[in-house]
Amino acid sequence: MKITAIDFETANPRSDSACALGLVQVENGQVTRTKYWLIRPPDFYFHPRYIDIHGITPEMVEHEPEFDAIRAEFEEFTTDSTIIAHNAAFDMGVLKALYKRYDVAIPRMEYMCTVTLSRKMWTNLPNHKLNTMADFFGITFQHHNALEDSVVCAEIAIRALSETGFGNLEKLANHFKLKIHTT
Repeated sequence: MKITAIDFETANPRSDSACALGLVQVENGQVTRTKYWLIRPPDFYFHPRYIDIHGITPEMVEHEPEFDAIRAEFEEFTTDSTIIAHNAAFDMGVLKALYKRYDVAIPRMEYMCTVTLSRKMWTNLPNHKLNTMADFFGITFQHHNALEDSVVCAEIAIRALSETGFGNLEKLANHFKLKIHTT
């Protein structure tokens, strides 16, 4: 069973304004593949507050592809995978908005939120933000870099599966009464 951690960064409050995407694929408890894209948002509007968060500027993406141009590679990467994201409602909302923006039917995907998983697994932490989880695991990373955020998200799943001894996310989700959603 493959797991793919995803993380989007957006240029502004619009869900379809993705400006970066990170993917980390996990098989048998090991990271097997990673991918990072800078993406040109379709409306090409960057809110200054968002630039302050992730550091991605219009100049950095002006010659990058829009999501529609990388969609086939994204789908190939995520086929037969359970998608995980830290705050999956946000990242899956971005993904759904992008498919809608380009008038393409979103493929069927199963996905799970690692925030809810981490709350069930590590109940003693003060919160379950991604940077808190990275600190807890001893991972140094650049927060709001889509690839590095995906690496930490993947590590949450890897460690949860390892610590519980469950062989897959479905068993882990059933144990904690977590929902694996479907697009």
